[in-house]
Amino acid sequence: MKLKLLARIVSLVFLMSLVFSTLNAQVKYSTQSKQAIKYYEESDTYLNVKNYKGAIDVLNKAVEEDKSFIDAYQRLGDIYRIIKSPDKAKLNYTQVITIDPDFSKTNYFYLGEIEIKKGNYSEAQQRLNKFMMYSDKSQLLVARSKKYLEDCKFAIDAMKRPVPFSPKNLGTGINTNADEYLPSLTADGKMMIFTRKENNNEDFYTSSLVEGQWTPASKLSGNINTPNLNEGAQSISSDGQYLLLTICNAPGGYGRCDIYYSRLNGSEWEAPINIGAPVNSGAWESQPCLAPDGRTLYFASDRKGGLGKIDLWKSYLQDDGTWTEPENLGPNINTPYEEQSPFIHPDNETLYFSSDGWSGMGGSDIYYSRKDTAGKWQKAENAGYPINTYLEDFCMVVTGNGSKGYFSTNNPNGKGGHDLYSFDIPQQLKPKALTFVKGTVYDEKTNEKLDAVVEVQNIKTGETVYKSVSNSETGQFYASLPQGSQYALNVSREGYLFYSDHFSIKKDNNTSVFSINAPLKEIAVGEKIILKNIFFETNSYKLSPESMVELQKVVQFMKQNPAISIEISGHTDNVGDDHSNQLLSENRAKVVYAYLLRSVPSPIRFKFKGLGETQPIDSNDTDKGRANNRRTELKIISIQ
Repeated sequence: MKLKLLARIVSLVFLMSLVFSTLNAQVKYSTQSKQAIKYYEESDTYLNVKNYKGAIDVLNKAVEEDKSFIDAYQRLGDIYRIIKSPDKAKLNYTQVITIDPDFSKTNYFYLGEIEIKKGNYSEAQQRLNKFMMYSDKSQLLVARSKKYLEDCKFAIDAMKRPVPFSPKNLGTGINTNADEYLPSLTADGKMMIFTRKENNNEDFYTSSLVEGQWTPASKLSGNINTPNLNEGAQSISSDGQYLLLTICNAPGGYGRCDIYYSRLNGSEWEAPINIGAPVNSGAWESQPCLAPDGRTLYFASDRKGGLGKIDLWKSYLQDDGTWTEPENLGPNINTPYEEQSPFIHPDNETLYFSSDGWSGMGGSDIYYSRKDTAGKWQKAENAGYPINTYLEDFCMVVTGNGSKGYFSTNNPNGKGGHDLYSFDIPQQLKPKALTFVKGTVYDEKTNEKLDAVVEVQNIKTGETVYKSVSNSETGQFYASLPQGSQYALNVSREGYLFYSDHFSIKKDNNTSVFSINAPLKEIAVGEKIILKNIFFETNSYKLSPESMVELQKVVQFMKQNPAISIEISGHTDNVGDDHSNQLLSENRAKVVYAYLLRSVPSPIRFKFKGLGETQPIDSNDTDKGRANNRRTELKIISIQ
């Protein structure tokens, strides 16, 4: 995560050439001690077989023979850097500079890199600026030096303006001496799934929030974890019904790592299914996150056509079940380096992700971006210090209500490796306010809980803001919806009439959860439903534009059930005279009838009728009752 892979490879090639440059020729050493030179040349034999310990032992003997032997200190510094022992690398590089400041100009770059990874930003600046002063410096390291200097400047300033941050380790029920990372949450914040890596094998674990405490984690049930494959980088859908995951090197896969999905069937997860092309390719695809609409997938990939080594992409699920060609999220999100672990909040307007390409604290930091009024992602912003530090900070998710965040970091004071932490979200990082809709789908006659397609659309824009399937065991669904809009709900299942409803969620709404029951009626002659999302202008039979969402649902229902004939009936309240109400109800029914007939040109399948105020379903003594009486109904009149 610290540096993009290509940079690591280039650095390693450069390093190895530096370390072994004396294997074939060494014109002059910085010592006259023959014994020191003998030990130094003996290190070549160890380095040829990558026996770093052996090389270190004889090089230490060399500097004992001559404590000003620069070549030996230089090689020790390079070896310690290769084996990721930065303190000892720093000690030896510093010794080289002390003896001869210009012996190796790249030492200043590597010392700067070591300092920035320890959070010593002023020291890092000094070292890197010294490196940049050389006219004949390695161009391979110039770009990285500029990036590090940007990080130093950002970090020094950010530390003067800390954001509120008090992280809490999730404790031994979640964290172990292994690595725990990539948490994902349901929108209600009550279930977590995360990845644990033990003995180089990744598996999924789950925990539930009970009375403010996370239960001891257990392996995910069902057909997800396997003994022979690495399953990781998962994301649970906001309603908890779908799991997106990454599986690498699986038989029949498209590339090194592919994205799969699994559906929760009752309480068990089904076997993962490869999401297929064009999302998966011959490249590396990983770290999926499904938007709350259930149709937009965000993920990380090193596929061709990106802006850097690893970019963030998105793809849309089409009505025929296929995915669109992935789109790059663009330069406001992606850099020439690595962007990873995307998390789209249930508000569908706030994106959190990790990057080592934007100005930050020197490594992988957490960033966020919001959509503008045109739906475009704004320029990424650093989450701030001390949320971000010189450590590897990544994989942040935020609860649906925007109050709490969860992330992974390798804090040395943790339980071991990477641990999961929680913290209260600072105001500037909070997503848009949401209200949640919790519902249950069931058979109206038997009360049997049903799995059905649940779709919520913004009535004004027609945009689908949520689409999923209710749980087959409980019949439940859970949608998170932005405040300040009107929504149409549609629940459908084969063999049943669909159920529709509508509701408004005002801005600054105080109700955190709406509960909705969705009874479904089996298709049978005589059964009828109220089309709750058919709207007319006041005292008029002109359809309001907001009615198009519901009308298209009726068209879809008729096309899916070609043997059915229906009657559309109009109803009014008792305000006004009987004749006017009768005429108004008939005209309203006729308008709906005409629209359906244009879309499904089969006159024998449609009838319309106006019933005026003759069949009230509520009292006409209240505004709410009169509104309920003003309705449009669909009734099945025959099945061929």
